[in-house]
Amino acid sequence: MSRQHSALVPRAPEPARPAVSVALLIAICLVAANLRTTLTGVGALLPEIEQGSGLTASWGGLLSTLPLLTFAATSPLVARASRRFGSARLLVAALGALAVGTVVRSLPSVVCLFAGTVILSAAIAFGNVLLPALIRQSVPAHRIQGVSALYVTVMGLMAAVSSGVSAPLAHTVPGSWRTALAWGVAFTVAALLAWLPRLRSDEPPPPAGAAHSPVPWRSRLAWQVTFFMGLQSLAFYTAVAWLPSILIDRGTSSTAAGWTLFSYQVVSLAASSLLPLLTRGRRDQRWTAAGASVLVAGGFTVLVTAPALSVLACTLLGLGGGACLVLALTFQSQRAGSSGEAAALAGMAQSIGYLVAAAGPLLLGILHDTTHSWTLPLTVLAVLGIATAVAGHGAGQDRHIAQPSR
Repeated sequence: MSRQHSALVPRAPEPARPAVSVALLIAICLVAANLRTTLTGVGALLPEIEQGSGLTASWGGLLSTLPLLTFAATSPLVARASRRFGSARLLVAALGALAVGTVVRSLPSVVCLFAGTVILSAAIAFGNVLLPALIRQSVPAHRIQGVSALYVTVMGLMAAVSSGVSAPLAHTVPGSWRTALAWGVAFTVAALLAWLPRLRSDEPPPPAGAAHSPVPWRSRLAWQVTFFMGLQSLAFYTAVAWLPSILIDRGTSSTAAGWTLFSYQVVSLAASSLLPLLTRGRRDQRWTAAGASVLVAGGFTVLVTAPALSVLACTLLGLGGGACLVLALTFQSQRAGSSGEAAALAGMAQSIGYLVAAAGPLLLGILHDTTHSWTLPLTVLAVLGIATAVAGHGAGQDRHIAQPSR
């Protein structure tokens, strides 16, 4: 084996791929509708979950962190499993597991609450990794960012709806917050129905011993993509988990706090939808990624220095966070030279990235329990926003990762 080293290589000409079909777009969007719906409602319900189950703030932080830890543990397994079973088969299995985990989580038991969270999070991790690889395989290069933005928009829309309706549902339906945790299973069933017919056209697994793309551990660009993914995810999941609690501590009702979280995600949705239009034809995304990260840092700074301006803070967080998410997912496709490399890069970015992100909700819960204040936790998030800008500036280079020679 020749000496392995970190390298960047210019874009190589790519084989032509067919135009994107409407059926494929619908199927991708239905999967995207499930990738956050079962997670974001937890933040709006967390005060009631803690009260109803007796969990402390630290345990509540663990409940919010558990999906990210599961993402980190599960994501590296996806590329190998996809090569063995086929992407569509694997995705259908993951959707089935997501439905089971969602139902288990809503059962009247603290053990089921945590066990169901692990099951559904593992299923979502498979979807998170498979989508960039499927897009890289099925979509022409010039359409990758647009299709990525489309599924991020659907994902953000459903995340916002889940944040907004979960608390009102908990107050009106039998079973309170437990029932409110399970409403998203309807979208899981719809996604299953959309993907089952695609099993017939799923690519067969490669023969034993076929070459595959290794994880690009020695690529500097891959690490920049990974840390950008992780730090922007840390900001998002921490805000989703704790923003309602922060607002409630400052006198806001639980329903109003839930709708504030909804508005944050609506702004994020608008930013993710508009980004491809604003950056059309621009392959170098360094300053776009850095600027979006600075907006996120500014949002956390406003929450610390001017708590009364929570609407402004949520607007900054939404604008920056929505753009960062589209870029983070797009980089996992654009920075790869093939669908195999995209799966390998996505597995790396999402395993290490979500391990980084997992520190956010748990760290905030511990810091809040220790200081009895949100000042220090929010200050830490603002500083991490600047670190995100540095990683995003590197990840935004118009380059492909270089795989080591064998």
